[in-house]
Amino acid sequence: MKAMIINQFSDIPFFEEATLAVPSVLPGHVLIKVMASSVNPLDCKLRKGVFPDLVPSFPAILHGDVAGRVEAVGEGVTQFSVGDEVYGCAGGLCGMGGALADYMLADAALLAKKPKTLSFAESAALPLVSLTAWEGLISYANLQKGQRVLVHGGTGGVGHLALQLAKYLGAQVFTTSSTDEKMALSKKLGADVAINYRKTDVKSYIKQYTNDAGFDLVFDTVGGKNLPDCFQAASLFGKVISILAAGQYDLTPAFSKGLTLHTIMQPLPLITRLRRAHYGEILMKIAYLVDQGSIHPLLDHQTFNFNDVGKAHFHLESGKAIGKIVLTGFSNV
Repeated sequence: MKAMIINQFSDIPFFEEATLAVPSVLPGHVLIKVMASSVNPLDCKLRKGVFPDLVPSFPAILHGDVAGRVEAVGEGVTQFSVGDEVYGCAGGLCGMGGALADYMLADAALLAKKPKTLSFAESAALPLVSLTAWEGLISYANLQKGQRVLVHGGTGGVGHLALQLAKYLGAQVFTTSSTDEKMALSKKLGADVAINYRKTDVKSYIKQYTNDAGFDLVFDTVGGKNLPDCFQAASLFGKVISILAAGQYDLTPAFSKGLTLHTIMQPLPLITRLRRAHYGEILMKIAYLVDQGSIHPLLDHQTFNFNDVGKAHFHLESGKAIGKIVLTGFSNV
């Protein structure tokens, strides 16, 4: 099979085309004919060697997000049959081959049948970001109808799904963005209020939109210096969800408000092999919500194929992408 591989860690997004053996089907796994993938910040970090222990050997096939057709079914798999159209976040680290190839071997527990109303490329945009949004809002924070939710980065990969999911759950949704274009997109996706954080500081929008009470739940997709802003924006006894909480922070502001802080490391079920079936179950529910029209992926205007994966990484790292960057597989070139 053809695959796009890396043979060393590099800040420059350099991938090589290689011919590798098709993976043998294992019990509990399915072999997927890959039709599409998408690029996530995690893929870029793995390429750069930020988490070297997660890429233990070269050549490495990256990318966890996949959408495609089941080519073969391993012993013990009962939920899928050959020909089923599936999607999931199922590899690209810890010795598990990624999606940048003709075929991908995946644990069936990590997969679900893809949304019927979406193409393979659109479906491939969803797994990692929808799993992260669901875990944060539902599994961890138990979001309730009527609560005020602030989503930082409302047009980003995780942010645009968190916005829509919170709205579906009956929350009053506020988002922050950096441009008028992104604010308009957030409103189109369902945000009740879009805030330009470059023009309005935290103290001002807390006063304007909550009468200084703060938000019941704050979803941080930005990290870094933004996490202290989240503590400031949250209400007394509120909740903060962060997907980028690595670093050193003063938790005094969170302590003084009695906040609950939830941190999400999405690849943990892949790394630890724990709670994998939970991911498959979430993706089934996401597909249902997509097909009933409650949520949909926001795709960047630039699309790529696997041969151009380096350009896709460069585009993501440029900071100019809006929504998810998708790549079509070799079969679609």
